[in-house]
Amino acid sequence: MKTTTHPQARVHSLQSLGTTAARLRGKNNEGLLGAVLVLLVVVVGAVDPQFWSLATVFNLVQNSFEQLVFALGFLLVLLVGGIDVSFDAIGIFAGYVVALLASKGILPDSIPIAFVVAALIGLLLGLLNAAIAAGLRLPVMIVTLGTRGLFTGFLLTFIGSSYVTTLPQTLGMFAQADLVKVHAGTNQTVGLNVLVIPLAILVALLAWLLSRTLFGRGLYAVGGDEEAARRVGFPVGMIKAAALCLAGVLAGLAGMIHITLLGYGNPFELVGQETNVIAAVVLGGASITGGKGSVLGTVLGVLLVSLINYSLVQLGIPSTWQEVAIGVLLVLGVSAQFASRRKQMNVAMAEEEVAS
Repeated sequence: MKTTTHPQARVHSLQSLGTTAARLRGKNNEGLLGAVLVLLVVVVGAVDPQFWSLATVFNLVQNSFEQLVFALGFLLVLLVGGIDVSFDAIGIFAGYVVALLASKGILPDSIPIAFVVAALIGLLLGLLNAAIAAGLRLPVMIVTLGTRGLFTGFLLTFIGSSYVTTLPQTLGMFAQADLVKVHAGTNQTVGLNVLVIPLAILVALLAWLLSRTLFGRGLYAVGGDEEAARRVGFPVGMIKAAALCLAGVLAGLAGMIHITLLGYGNPFELVGQETNVIAAVVLGGASITGGKGSVLGTVLGVLLVSLINYSLVQLGIPSTWQEVAIGVLLVLGVSAQFASRRKQMNVAMAEEEVAS
């Protein structure tokens, strides 16, 4: 006996499948990005079986440290609809100043003090960005394009333009402060630096800040519709300023991570290497126009970019192709966002026409 499915039941079934797919995909496509990561790992591992090792995991994670902290700061500004391109200049400014002061004995040889001072420098530079943007009522991108050159020029002209080749003992040995080490080959070991613990705490705190606090909701509200956010009572100016200040703090910390893991200070580094960070945040689902993004998506985006760069090196592909690959991914990520937005607008217009 042939049975038929009621049309309403069929519609309900399709809606349930759509809901399940949406949950697996994630609000900001985190599930899709995770699937891409797994697929890439499988492909690279099939080409180079040595890729599947704990040493590779440690290398990928440790290579992502500074980019992750930069990316989290960039995410905060992007959520309110701004684009901060000065974070790399803030990072090297803070890290180099601390390295220079510590090498001259002006700062004590202490890891906590070094990171606190770097964070304070980042806060001051982020506050300067916020003050200029608010005072002149200029877009964040225009302001940070200017201050980026200002910070770099001030650093090289008035603070120092030579390498800090020797850090104090504690700072110099911090790169070897590993939680665990594994053998990666003949007489080679790879470690996982202790920084992984505070960075995991930082990620958890920012995820909680964005999802569970009024300030986090304010970031999304301002980026989604600034005028609507103002009407419901959010202090738009203060939220934008706070985002830039927090981004400055995170940039300062990232710069200090860069210095301590390398073991020396070079004032010419970092600036001009922001494409990886921007690509990671955009690929992680953050909207380039604001109001959308997540910490989890950003973490996955950073891991994806780090994995692509690491894989190209391991497979013997020239390093110049890394920039090509990341640039292509950035264009694809932004294009996908605008295509999705156009689709949503077309659906909304169609619904309005049906309703009228």
